Amino acid sequence: MNKSTNLFSSLYSNSTRLLRWAIGINFFWFGMLKFFHGLSPAENLAKDTIRILTFGVIPDEVNLMLLAIWEVGIGVIFFSGRFTKLGAQAAVLHMIFTFMPLFFFPEVSFTSEHAPYGFTIVGQYIVKNLVFLAALVVILKEQKN
Repeated sequence: MNKSTNLFSSLYSNSTRLLRWAIGINFFWFGMLKFFHGLSPAENLAKDTIRILTFGVIPDEVNLMLLAIWEVGIGVIFFSGRFTKLGAQAAVLHMIFTFMPLFFFPEVSFTSEHAPYGFTIVGQYIVKNLVFLAALVVILKEQKN
């Protein structure tokens, strides 16, 4: 066997773990940014979306901290490899919520000339989460319980 065959064999046999780590890095990193005002490019969009989802009952800063904890928690779970099913379920729920701005704020999700198929950078940022959802389904499928 040559080195490239060994490399691909190793990658294939660890594919779910690599997928879990890749998603974990994203959740952990994006969540950490939300702990520091102004670092997350999604901060205002997250605040506005959560305000609608919670009917404005919870202050924006509290919502953002809870979201940061949720995201970092998913990242830690995925890194650790423990409670992966719970982490993946929490991540799927999170991903579902990330699609809400498409409905709540179409003016920031779509270009005015080409709605509903012409995405702004925000819309692209949201729609790419379909890849995360598919990856999370793969991770959930691999879980025994």
